[in-house]
Amino acid sequence: MLAPTAGKTRVLIIDDSSFMRMLIRGILSKDAAIEIVGTAADGVEGVEKAQALKPDLITMDVEMPRMDGITALKQIMAKAPTRVIMVSTLTNAGAQATFEALDAGAIDYIPKNVTDSSGAQNIFGEELLRKVKESVRSSYRRSSATLPDHTKPVPPVQRLTSVNLKGKRINYVCIGASTGGPVALQEVLSRIPATFPYGIMVGIHMPKAFTGAYADRLNAKCSLTIREAVDGDILKAGLALIAPGGMHTTLVRQGANVVVKILPTSAYPQYVYIPSVDLMISTLAEATSGSMLGVILTGMGNDGFKGMQALKGKGGVTIAQDEATSTIYGMPKACVEGGVADAVLPLEQIGYEIARFAG
Repeated sequence: MLAPTAGKTRVLIIDDSSFMRMLIRGILSKDAAIEIVGTAADGVEGVEKAQALKPDLITMDVEMPRMDGITALKQIMAKAPTRVIMVSTLTNAGAQATFEALDAGAIDYIPKNVTDSSGAQNIFGEELLRKVKESVRSSYRRSSATLPDHTKPVPPVQRLTSVNLKGKRINYVCIGASTGGPVALQEVLSRIPATFPYGIMVGIHMPKAFTGAYADRLNAKCSLTIREAVDGDILKAGLALIAPGGMHTTLVRQGANVVVKILPTSAYPQYVYIPSVDLMISTLAEATSGSMLGVILTGMGNDGFKGMQALKGKGGVTIAQDEATSTIYGMPKACVEGGVADAVLPLEQIGYEIARFAG
């Protein structure tokens, strides 16, 4: 566990592009609370400097000469563990590499969607600065647990927390996550059997280019059928739908079914996080009259709190991930401190508890 950083945040930039090194340095140097302690042009140099400089946080490119970012990340996590934010291309290959990096211990990622446009550079800069500042303000736990393989029987986990959700009735499940979410969601969904009798909707803060690849990755590793949601999808048993990135997902009642509606961000400009977990949970709570389970996993910010609040108001059931197993204890913390979590559980127990609702 790495505690929140006190004093100036010391950052190491690892990128083979001199333009990107200069851009990232320029963005972060504008903040008086951040100090750039070094730069590296490839993975080999990056590993050496990570050990020598012991930075509080590293920004890491994926594709580099001599040693790529994934290999460098694994070596840094073995020799000098620290917070790492990956700088990823907005491509399918970039998405796959990002998920591999998150599995290997990276705390977060930022899409490298930078052109000569000052607008694009400003957006990149704002997002990078936000992620760096929020990362170092939070406790960081590097997950070292081996994720279950759906081809083998999943043993029950030791129930570390007493929880009494028996007698609660649900018809649907809605899960929200952000930073640390890709790994956490895989852990949770891999513990739910293919025969689970309720439809599952998942929202995670990801760009549009990543959510389809992420859904495919989960589908290959879990017993449930998992895919990216499309407009008009029906929530049904044995299926988990991932809300597409870059848009908002709402749920509406149509006869006996609950149906997915995908809308542009302009339809809900009041929601900062995309896709909005608040919007997704609150609309599903309305569509189901509260007969659902809401789950908030690791993530920065407080997206999900208002949705869980709406769900509680309709008599729904709620679970939040605990601080000890969260990569970033922001979203779950908002629910716990706001009094809208029926149970606060370690990550390894959450999928097991969801599966218990099957009977």
